[in-house]
Amino acid sequence: MTVHVLNEQDTVLNKFIRQIRDKNIQQDSMRFRRNLERIGEIMAYEVSKTLNYEEHIVETPLGEASVREIGDDLVVATILRAGLPFHQGFLNYYDDAGNAFISAYRKSKKDGSFTVKVEYISCGMLEGKTLLLVDPMLATGSSMVLAWEALCERGGMPACTHLAAVIASEQGVDYVKQHMPHDTTELWVAAVDQELTSRSYIVPGIGDAGDLAYGEKI
Repeated sequence: MTVHVLNEQDTVLNKFIRQIRDKNIQQDSMRFRRNLERIGEIMAYEVSKTLNYEEHIVETPLGEASVREIGDDLVVATILRAGLPFHQGFLNYYDDAGNAFISAYRKSKKDGSFTVKVEYISCGMLEGKTLLLVDPMLATGSSMVLAWEALCERGGMPACTHLAAVIASEQGVDYVKQHMPHDTTELWVAAVDQELTSRSYIVPGIGDAGDLAYGEKI
């Protein structure tokens, strides 16, 4: 499996990573959502360099021009609720892609551990398509893998899968590498952090992306 860590290069992406990490800036929820969206746009552009392309002829007012466009049948999927603005960033560029949504949550146990439960899936056919499964945080990696398995169970096996996260932990990256198909999966992350807390929050991370984007859970 190929792992792409985008902040290893000096690009404008790093400006938005800094802002979503900054505890003062991130209190502006509208700006936080917009920054997730902008990071999604940048990552969508980077992913686009690895897709398959087809030649198209377009008629202009003065003649014809050859243009190579994406030939893959794309589906952009996300995990509710934190994934919505990140998903929108990808959709801004892949505006004709299909969409899928999945609801997953952590069910805590008395000993402080948790299991991930899936409650809701909205997904069409994935068989033979290119799936982009995007979620801002890749902590333990279990939610991402479980979501992928649930989507495939509902929609069939995609031809290839691109997983995308804004902030990942080293543990999450390792888990995904161990539990996803190696030959048909690529992982894209904006930044990788080393630590996880006992509650599986990434350190230094950003905090709870869903709460920062949409307010604290009731």
